[in-house]
Amino acid sequence: MPTASHSPGLSRIRRVVALATGTWPARGYLAVFALSLTATFVFPDSPFAGSPLLLTAPFSFLCVFLPLDPGATLDGPADVAAIAVFALWLLLCALVNAAALGALVSKAGAGAQAGAQQVLPDVPGTAEAASSDCPAGLAGGRPGKVRALLAPAVDNWLARGYLAVVAATLGFFLCAAFVLPDPGFAGIWPLMATAPFSLLVMAVTAPIEFLSSTTWLSPLVFTLGMALSGLVNAVFLGRLAHRLQAQRPCPATTP
Repeated sequence: MPTASHSPGLSRIRRVVALATGTWPARGYLAVFALSLTATFVFPDSPFAGSPLLLTAPFSFLCVFLPLDPGATLDGPADVAAIAVFALWLLLCALVNAAALGALVSKAGAGAQAGAQQVLPDVPGTAEAASSDCPAGLAGGRPGKVRALLAPAVDNWLARGYLAVVAATLGFFLCAAFVLPDPGFAGIWPLMATAPFSLLVMAVTAPIEFLSSTTWLSPLVFTLGMALSGLVNAVFLGRLAHRLQAQRPCPATTP
């Protein structure tokens, strides 16, 4: 008889929690998030009330599509439920971000440890054999390293789905900027989809709008910055997906 096992969904949740709490950087991130969330509910009118949204971006910005107002006055059960759902959603987003950070840190540590243990002797012909076994571009050199670094952004469904959302927001922004007569606030969508790195990119590229006399340059620079921010987020999500797949337990065997 096969041995009893947990459901795949429960096992995946446990792996996410383990990654989110298994390293000091991930635990430190969760501690900062807990402090910011507490400050938001204690001081809803402070300038830092929106910090939990920034700390849990980009998924936390999906709550803009829900009728949630964390700063509203609690007037009844509906408002209390809305606040509870908002806090629970931010907690889930924080767990995902912490798990992605834990996957990145633990992967780097495991790679460094494996590299320190695998010291091979200098045998004639070893380098040629190794380079022949590796695919083109991955045996060494800068292009191979860049390709290996960006591979998690496109080799799994989680990262590819996120990049599709980023592409849709950027397409809408470009259409609004160059086709529609009034773009309005079209840039807010790619900004939220690629946060938090997009906020840093916007702070760096914002002066271009005032220094350049060409009206078409600023939207293109903004689009390029948002695309790079989305690519960084996709790499983080891809590494998380890899860790979840690598830690998947083997199926039970039948005696």
